[in-house]
Amino acid sequence: MRNVVYVAPFPMDATLRFARGLAALQGVRLLGVMQQAPARDANPFDDVELVDSALDPRDIAMACEKLRRHYGPLERLTGILEPLQVPLAEVRTALGIEGPDPGTALRFRDKALMKDTFRAAGLPCARHHLCTSAQEGLDFARKVGLPVVLKPPAGAGCRSTWRIDDLGSLAQAMRDINPSPGRPVLAEEFLHGREGSLEMVAIGGKVVAQSLSRYLPSPLEVLRNPWMQWVCWLPRSIATKEYRDILPLGQKVIDVLGLRDGIAHLEWFLRDDGSVAIGEVAARPPGGQLSLMTGIVHGADIYRTWARAVVDGEFEGPWRRHFSAGTAFLRGMGEGRVVRVEGLDEAWRAVGDMLVEAKMPRVGAHKGDSYEGDGYLVLKHEDEDRVRWGLKTAVETIHVRYA
Repeated sequence: MRNVVYVAPFPMDATLRFARGLAALQGVRLLGVMQQAPARDANPFDDVELVDSALDPRDIAMACEKLRRHYGPLERLTGILEPLQVPLAEVRTALGIEGPDPGTALRFRDKALMKDTFRAAGLPCARHHLCTSAQEGLDFARKVGLPVVLKPPAGAGCRSTWRIDDLGSLAQAMRDINPSPGRPVLAEEFLHGREGSLEMVAIGGKVVAQSLSRYLPSPLEVLRNPWMQWVCWLPRSIATKEYRDILPLGQKVIDVLGLRDGIAHLEWFLRDDGSVAIGEVAARPPGGQLSLMTGIVHGADIYRTWARAVVDGEFEGPWRRHFSAGTAFLRGMGEGRVVRVEGLDEAWRAVGDMLVEAKMPRVGAHKGDSYEGDGYLVLKHEDEDRVRWGLKTAVETIHVRYA
């Protein structure tokens, strides 16, 4: 029996989907390190060790030692959350468990180091500077022009990312952040153009499958404009002229960042002049229902795909893209708690034949603070134009009200 340890703070839905992928592998005993155990009827683990912090490498290591003493040698130690990647790598090295080492994890996690690595390899990415003082941020903006983007070097998603449009706002932001050598902030040029994600399955350092999505509009733009609702769309075909310069980037970033077995995703920008730039790359499955949709369009179990890659170093392929899919994320104007959701019956009549999965905003819940809003609809169809129409119809028809 192979002992596989899966680390996650809380038993969220996406967390447990990937845990079930691991538990279903042949000959695997799934062990968990968590802050809160799953409910009994949703528990895929053979055993769970509870800790104070599932992001602390010391807590993870102590829990792994307890599990090792009880069950024997640990074959794999893994997890899907971005902030976990470096702690997991540190514990693997300390306990002699196979998998990405700290150097590899840091190249994916530290966005300044990542972009330095890209530039050294000649890969296109946004110009950037790791600022250790307010003046460095102002000097960088004068060099590359406005707007600029500020973000923590080890950030994930857009919650801690700001677009700055003028020098006065930048000066104020730098005073608020107060960067220092021990607490730097990453400044980047703002990339204009279309934006999306490239998903990759890597086995032995080789990309064996790829998928691609589009963001409509960008997550950062959605956060800046509360009236916008985010849509993530996967076209039926990615073998088109539009994406021909994006697809080769997958193997190139895997080569320079060093991932061997797993799923990674690359955020890309297609500028108005047709050139391509890399935003960021993460050595984990994507969020935003992208993992679910990647499986849907290829008729694949993406959770098993990830599990087979990180545990067995194997891929059950090839992928064949049969569908287009998309997710419409639901949110509305205003603040407070959700008081009602309007337009559901009309939306179901229009797009119900395409509906794969839905989560409706919960009446009484506080308004979410992310670009993913308070609920979502996942649609699929063989006709990509019909999917895009369905997504547009959903965000225009369903209205979330707050008070």
